[in-house]
Amino acid sequence: MASGFWSETDKPIRPGFYNRFKAAALARIQMGKRGIVAMPVKANWGPPKEIVRITSERDLIDNFGDDMNYTAYKLGRLVLLGQPKELLLYRLVDGTEKPASLTIKGQAESESIDVIKLTTKYPTTRDFRISVSPNVVDENLFDIRLYEGARPVYEFSKLSGTAAEIVEAINNDQVNKWLVAENLIPENNNPVILNSMISEAMTGGNDGTADITVSDYIDALAAFEARQINGLALDGVTDPAIHTSLKGWLERVRKAGKKVRVYLGGPADETIEEANNRSKNINYEGIVNVGNGGILDGIAYTPAETACYIMGLAEGQDMKECLCNQTTIFQDVTKHLTHEEIEETILAGTLILRYDDGAVVIEDDVNTLKRYGQDQNETWGYLRAIRFMDMVDEDTSITGNRQYVGKVLNGRTGQLAVLSALKQYFEILQTGQLIEDFVVEIDEDLQKNAANDEFYWRWEAKYINVMKKIFGTGYIK
Repeated sequence: MASGFWSETDKPIRPGFYNRFKAAALARIQMGKRGIVAMPVKANWGPPKEIVRITSERDLIDNFGDDMNYTAYKLGRLVLLGQPKELLLYRLVDGTEKPASLTIKGQAESESIDVIKLTTKYPTTRDFRISVSPNVVDENLFDIRLYEGARPVYEFSKLSGTAAEIVEAINNDQVNKWLVAENLIPENNNPVILNSMISEAMTGGNDGTADITVSDYIDALAAFEARQINGLALDGVTDPAIHTSLKGWLERVRKAGKKVRVYLGGPADETIEEANNRSKNINYEGIVNVGNGGILDGIAYTPAETACYIMGLAEGQDMKECLCNQTTIFQDVTKHLTHEEIEETILAGTLILRYDDGAVVIEDDVNTLKRYGQDQNETWGYLRAIRFMDMVDEDTSITGNRQYVGKVLNGRTGQLAVLSALKQYFEILQTGQLIEDFVVEIDEDLQKNAANDEFYWRWEAKYINVMKKIFGTGYIK
């Protein structure tokens, strides 16, 4: 069922529950965390061009490996440190991706032939190696051991029988996450004796990351569009062409009712003036632009990489929380800014980190919108407020579509029933001290000219912000 933006001159065609916002109206229906975030990544392991759900670092390592040279682990871990509800990763590949393989020889019918081919489950250049030897307890059985470099990964123990039976044992192993076996002698039904080998490298693999293009990122966005997500970041990419495509995609899906927020940043050598210029050029409430990077455990993350953590942190917060003055995981910042420079970032809509007495904190929760459009005001320039508006849009649309669209008669009784349910939502928000003094009512001005399948309602409320500026006066006697 459809949802999204509407106006008097651009009414949607599809049946659905539609919302729009004016400067006097902000709210959210449900309290608590949401925090489903997404990121396209480059990896040396994992299924290509598929979305994988990650909820822990163990999940991340099992699905994508732990190589810090690839953004899946380096930045996926950074996102998880922000503590979102869950992380969706999409492995980018350029078409050259290929799994590695190795052929095991053996004795079959008194001759040495190729018996079994082992192939990695995913395209990779990981240093996987295979050893084959008789079992230490029963030399009539065989063990196949998988190593990554010199590190043992897994062992298929006590294998025996025909090539088909050995292959079946490997492929049906419930713990095996690494190898796929293929029988190279399907016509042979006799038991085989595997030749011994010591740490033979699996070869021919390619991770498919050498030539990732804008179109590959666009494919990732198309995949994420079909899922429920709240935040999206790029994996440290600063290519202006990708940023432009991302903004166009975001504007389209937000207008259609998919309230995603995007987190971006620039390269390591970008000046704060360049970061501010990018914010001014974006000027969109759905995009947060990070202007400097954080340093953690000796690793200096670029602003674009730091944006991944900011996404996890922001989308993991509940509606009462705010990024303003929020303490981060970082131990230092890549750029220390002066008082004047910090003021300029706030005016430009650039989110920055500052070092403050042993901690690294976020200065303010600004997004890039600073030139306001019709029906907008300065409230639209802050992430907490946008998350607030997005949530009420999503919640009322989901509830409206499921319970009312096509199910309630459009007479005064049906209209009042819908209003009664909506008032209950706003009462929850008011009890939670997110809004106060709200009104929910029929929009009589628009309803008097409505078609017989249209219902117009309006609401207003006082939005309760967090304290950001506290002013005191001291008197000396």
